[in-house]
Amino acid sequence: MLGVTQDEAPLLKELMPWTVAPLRIGRDWPLAPERASLKARWEAFVRAEGAEREALLRPSRSRTLRTAVAQLPGRASGTEPLALAEGPCPEPAQVLNGPFDEQWLIADHRLIDVARPELWRVAGPQQLFLVEQGYVPEGTGTALLATALLPDGRSPAGRPGRILPLYRRPGGIEPNLAPGLTEFLQRQYGREILPEHLLTWALAASRATSEGVRVPLPADPDIWAHGVELGHRLLWLHLRTGERPKLPGGRRPYVRAALPPQPTELLYDRDEETLQIGEGRISPVPAEAWDFHISGVRVLELWFNRRTRPAEPGTLEAIGPRTWPQERTSELLELITVLALLAELRPRQAELTEAVGANALGLKSLHRAGLLPAPEASRRPASVLDHHEEGPGGQFALL
Repeated sequence: MLGVTQDEAPLLKELMPWTVAPLRIGRDWPLAPERASLKARWEAFVRAEGAEREALLRPSRSRTLRTAVAQLPGRASGTEPLALAEGPCPEPAQVLNGPFDEQWLIADHRLIDVARPELWRVAGPQQLFLVEQGYVPEGTGTALLATALLPDGRSPAGRPGRILPLYRRPGGIEPNLAPGLTEFLQRQYGREILPEHLLTWALAASRATSEGVRVPLPADPDIWAHGVELGHRLLWLHLRTGERPKLPGGRRPYVRAALPPQPTELLYDRDEETLQIGEGRISPVPAEAWDFHISGVRVLELWFNRRTRPAEPGTLEAIGPRTWPQERTSELLELITVLALLAELRPRQAELTEAVGANALGLKSLHRAGLLPAPEASRRPASVLDHHEEGPGGQFALL
């Protein structure tokens, strides 16, 4: 094979220099699939007093009933110690909790051990995030997830990657790209290069390695254009905004037998293409959707287990729906569809990877152009001072 090999491709964190480690919530109860569960848990928490409230909190070294911390940027919550907390639940924020799992988080800094405030500062309507997935030797599957929600960065393999915002400031301002990269690519490909193009290319062409996610860059402008187009399709499936994704007519999954009120078991009949949930049945479920793995973990099983695993009685985690909500069934049907459609695109991604491998811009080219290594300043968060942030006890936070 001529040219550089894919192992010589740059790491994503070299092309997008500002990366953030995953959040560390420290306790399970502030996170749930439904907002109503969080509000009920908060009400039970503030009704409790003294030692009972402390036990419900599940204190850690970072967070106790007496910890004083600032508000999360852009979020309204109390800043008095949790020992004095009362009133309604702080407004939950929707977050990406691992692969294709949108959940709700009580957006209160006092409940989160490591909240990564720099991510909350840049979140907003124009922002997109890439999330590296944990590397598993000989594993296959998606190396990156894209989301418009604030991601917690969890990886099903337990090997967290990094979170990479597309922009360093709110409102789609200051792309998080190595300085000069877009200009270099514009000269190489003879066309306009937008920050989102690099993101969609990475979705289509990246692969996980033990060093991190690598993103080969093609020398051929036609290969680049094809990969960006493929990446836009992948991005649409990751975000699931606008028109809902659908499989062609007869392949759409339906509920063939009602799901039980409290399902505990998930099985798959490969011959019948049927997902069995207790006495419930969903079909057709393509084998490609059932076999869809990320970081060595089956995505459908992970999603189901998070919603059905028993919680310890008397804990706040035990407060939730008593029966399986209809909304979960709708979410499951959509997830099956998305995974099946993503699986259909994998052969095209493999073809793209093969085409790039014989015709790529390696690390040497980027170093010769003066693009790498990126300046140290580009690896740090930008200063964002467009709104006040309340510090402990109601004082303004100093940034």
